[in-house]
Amino acid sequence: MSPSSRRSSLRLLSPLALAAGLLGGALACGGGTGPQGPTGPSGPSGQDGKSPGPVRLLDDKVGRWLPENRARLNELLTTQGVASATFDPRNRPVAVFDWDNTVVKNDMGDATLFWMLRHDKVRQPADGDWGQTSTHLTAEARTALNTACTGIAEPGAPLPTSTQPACADEIVSIYSRNLTRGGEDAWDKPLTQTINTAYAWAAQLQAGYTPEELRGFAQAAYAENAFNPLGTTQTVGTTSGLAFHVRVYDEMVDLIETMQVNGFDVWILTASPQFVVDAISEELVGVKPQRVVGIRTVADANGRLTARLRGCGTVADGADTLITYDQGKRCWINKAIFHLPPERQLARAGEESQRQVFAAGDSDTDLSFLQDATRLKLAINRNRVQLMCNAYANAQGRWLVQPMFVEPRAQQTSPYPCTSALDAVGQPITDEAGNPFTQDFEDRVFALP
Repeated sequence: MSPSSRRSSLRLLSPLALAAGLLGGALACGGGTGPQGPTGPSGPSGQDGKSPGPVRLLDDKVGRWLPENRARLNELLTTQGVASATFDPRNRPVAVFDWDNTVVKNDMGDATLFWMLRHDKVRQPADGDWGQTSTHLTAEARTALNTACTGIAEPGAPLPTSTQPACADEIVSIYSRNLTRGGEDAWDKPLTQTINTAYAWAAQLQAGYTPEELRGFAQAAYAENAFNPLGTTQTVGTTSGLAFHVRVYDEMVDLIETMQVNGFDVWILTASPQFVVDAISEELVGVKPQRVVGIRTVADANGRLTARLRGCGTVADGADTLITYDQGKRCWINKAIFHLPPERQLARAGEESQRQVFAAGDSDTDLSFLQDATRLKLAINRNRVQLMCNAYANAQGRWLVQPMFVEPRAQQTSPYPCTSALDAVGQPITDEAGNPFTQDFEDRVFALP
């Protein structure tokens, strides 16, 4: 059975069978086939100087792409992939996908943290001091966590959050609302252009485990979430209404697989923890763990993760001010994919050969790496102002807007306030050339065909 067929079967298995399949490890290589495209012109990649063969195009039976988007993506596959005369296997075209709400519906970082709380996997910090989990927690948040959680487990031991709801509720409130249960600010600076402190905390709360242990947690969390009906919610502690459903988009599976067989170097870039996404990426969409870049934390001498964040650019390990978020995503692309020197990692690479040809995302915080793409930029429409202003401005005609594949958002009834909206640091939002917008844009692409 080919990997694409096996991945399709995994998505239809029971949660128990899926968990067993995921825990079984990597599968053999191969690929299913979509419609056959034209034979490309001769190129340098074959040993005989000819192109390696016909291009596999997107499967026209996976039918929720807008027709124009499908056509533009097929054109990219043909002109940039193995059938192109310019294809160089030593310098393959790079494609980068955000994960949560781009490749899958809902958020695997959320799902895994909630699973850990429901299964007593978050550990008591050393000395019971919650300030050690994040340097960005306010004094009020540290007090709230120390009060709710410190007395219920020894330092380093798992917290019994499944039976001690006050501790679970405090963690959930700080993570999901940026507030303590008492309504006080939880973070000294919740958002910057390089960090979302709550997202970072989800990775920092995994301290004390090995990567393989964390991958097991993520696989179990996915198995619990994947087959619940749309809109299913769960209760963690006494906090109800939390999402309890994650589903991979078939269209994105087909796109990623088709890019790979056409010679693209496909990467996942996510603001979820590294080992949450790389635990499932290969089984679900065929992207190997070493092609996943998520929030990374520093390991100790025994290989167990700590609460300190890995740095990028000129930001050192342990500074805890940058993750794969907003402009931090650009930094990690430049570091992990293109291996630029640290002093160049936070800025857009000047040479197109050092940038991705394609990028896909759904959020304002995907904007920097979408803007950097040199051929096509796919925006999943979730009514995010900065992203949609850029997408509808459509610089150089390289933006595609696609409604969400599952439960698409309703039309934004008023124009996006491109000329007046502010970014995370309070500055006017800009287009990809760095210029302020001169017009607001109507929401035009929101319904599936």
